[in-house]
Amino acid sequence: MSALIQLTQAGEIVGKARGMAISRAVDVAEIVTKRLGSGQFKVKDIGINTEVVGEGAETRNISSIEIGGGK
Repeated sequence: MSALIQLTQAGEIVGKARGMAISRAVDVAEIVTKRLGSGQFKVKDIGINTEVVGEGAETRNISSIEIGGGK
């Protein structure tokens, strides 16, 4: 609901997620654009990336996604 409120007020938002939360970010984007938005909002761009987290021997790669949408 907060994504829909921000989208309605600002006209455009970017959702970001990393790791296992990526599927939830995709679900939120789909729900806002298809179910709650009644077709007035759409996904404009999707960016995928790999972020390096940690230092030294503790470094690891984590996938990330950015989903931008608006009117």
